Amino acid sequence: MMAKRTAARPFEVQARPGQPLGMAPRAFLRDYWQKRPLLIRGAFPGYVSPIEPDDLAGLACEEGVLARLIQHDRASDAWTVGSGPLPEEIFAELGDRDWTLLVQDMDKWDPDIADLLPAFAFLPRWRVDDVMVSFAATGGSVGAHVDQYDVFLLQALGHRRWQVDASDAMGLGKPPLDFRDDVEIKLLREFAPTHDWVLEPGDMLYLPPDVPHHGVAEDPCLTFSLGMRAPSVAELMGDYVDTLAAEADEALRYKDADLDPAKDPHEIDAAAMARVVEALNAVRMADADALGDWFGRFITVYRAATGPGHGDGQPLATDELSRALAGGLLLHRYPWTRVAWRRAAKRASFYVAGQAWRLPVADAKRLAADAWLDAGTWAALSAAGRDCVASLLAEGHYRLESPDDEAP
Repeated sequence: MMAKRTAARPFEVQARPGQPLGMAPRAFLRDYWQKRPLLIRGAFPGYVSPIEPDDLAGLACEEGVLARLIQHDRASDAWTVGSGPLPEEIFAELGDRDWTLLVQDMDKWDPDIADLLPAFAFLPRWRVDDVMVSFAATGGSVGAHVDQYDVFLLQALGHRRWQVDASDAMGLGKPPLDFRDDVEIKLLREFAPTHDWVLEPGDMLYLPPDVPHHGVAEDPCLTFSLGMRAPSVAELMGDYVDTLAAEADEALRYKDADLDPAKDPHEIDAAAMARVVEALNAVRMADADALGDWFGRFITVYRAATGPGHGDGQPLATDELSRALAGGLLLHRYPWTRVAWRRAAKRASFYVAGQAWRLPVADAKRLAADAWLDAGTWAALSAAGRDCVASLLAEGHYRLESPDDEAP
């Protein structure tokens, strides 16, 4: 019965006032999250893009910006990919068809785009990777492909046709996921869509991981892609093992005090393998707090090299900070600094860009939630919370700024 009810769920819904998902978040997570695609008409009704295509192009020419330019030659079905920073003159040479510009981390570059994130507060914030913005000229596309993470695709300007293969969610079997070997990007060799939609500004398409899809611009358009962070098991294991190795006591070694005479001196027998397992178990993170701290540090490290530049912050003692904030200045967290927190015994662990701080729960919750700190917030922090902020300010994870610089 459950399978039949799930199969009957629609693939297209109309948003309701106060419900950009067209339903309560709990219902969306139960019926769609990592299960089936969903088109939400009018998710953000009347949405007007806070940026213009020229703004995106200008940013793609700057150092430190993660940008790609994808061009498609229809005659030969050839695809070319260029990476930023892009030369300014290239945009005059592209023409008005069949190219796409993609810029990552636009929620960090533009506070108006970051204002979309509270609408997705039903998801763990540490799971959100970034908002990527793509501009596509008419006919522009990145080809039929799959993503290995959840993504929400909000149409912000113009119209884009999305074709989606939802055959797995429809009970028709898993689609083929073989890639072409004649192009620079991972494009599907075969693509047979089950759904075909044209999105206009304010419409939003949700896609679970590994759902084949293909978007083509009907006219010049902007699409905002809210992508989730989904580290592979290989990434998790690599960092976990590196952490274990770095923290392991050299005195912990393979031991065989119970060794029996060897029947064959060249054989690695079952008893030896049992001792190997015992040696490995001696260094694994059996303590839940240790495991939690490892994951908190891991998940708050930004995926690219961009960082605040340690040492270029403003080192101030807590009493100096108190005076600065009382004078009307604000503390602004660096947009690329990832944060999260976790309950640990009677306190909390607050994770900042791979660091862990022990704080009262109230401090950890407040500092994780607030990108801007004023005198009132500062006054509510414990001494440990203030010390934490002062240290992070010195490292560049916070900046002292005027209220005029605060995001609207």
